[in-house]
Amino acid sequence: MAGGAGANSSVDAADVARFERLGDDWWAPKGSMAALHKMNPVRIEYLRDHMCTHFVCPDGGLRDPLKARPLAGLRILDVGCGGGILCEPMARLGAIVTGIDPAPGNVRIAGKHAEDGGLSIDYRAVTAEDLAASGASFDVVLAMEVVEHVNDMPAFVATCASLVRPGGLMFAATLNRTLKSFALAIVGAEYVLRWVPKGTHQWEKFVTPRELEDALATGGVDVFDMTGVVYNPLRDAWSRGRDRDVNYMLVGRRGA
Repeated sequence: MAGGAGANSSVDAADVARFERLGDDWWAPKGSMAALHKMNPVRIEYLRDHMCTHFVCPDGGLRDPLKARPLAGLRILDVGCGGGILCEPMARLGAIVTGIDPAPGNVRIAGKHAEDGGLSIDYRAVTAEDLAASGASFDVVLAMEVVEHVNDMPAFVATCASLVRPGGLMFAATLNRTLKSFALAIVGAEYVLRWVPKGTHQWEKFVTPRELEDALATGGVDVFDMTGVVYNPLRDAWSRGRDRDVNYMLVGRRGA
């Protein structure tokens, strides 16, 4: 989760506080973020494969997603990085990673975990608005499981899009606003299965694919791929699929 702080902010202060209270639980495989840990391989594969297809290597050659560091040299920004669950695998794949979050406690947890793992990641307790105001830009901007936690989704997405360099990519993942998502992501995940703490999500803040595509287009990012992310209870695993009624991911390119 992320957003901004101040008069022009899209931040939801209650959400910032809620996630900051997780502390070390960010990295507990069976803790509050267990579902996100299980989903992470699907997210990483999607990000890696699209980046390898889109960007050439520094020497001009093609990137091989199966090599040890296929994202070498790419500058990636993870907006709403939380405890660093996605930043670390991106760094291990060779990317130059910056992770931002408005909650200082999250940034401390992320920084310590990265340091303990021998990873160099630039974590900052700043907002997307703050960073955009500095004129920063990146090859790739990630807004994964964050747009459903801000107060002004179109403004937040536009800010994130402004941080993508011309020709770069922006990825987003979120929850669709459907009756199915209310049943599964709110009632099921929070109250029945207790995958995440009660109150983690607000169904009215879920974002339809059309709403997200429109917000990205306003920010100069054209979506060219979208996929559903589906949970299989028999295998206790997540995978990509056609069903976008609950979880989905997308990627777009910012124009020159």
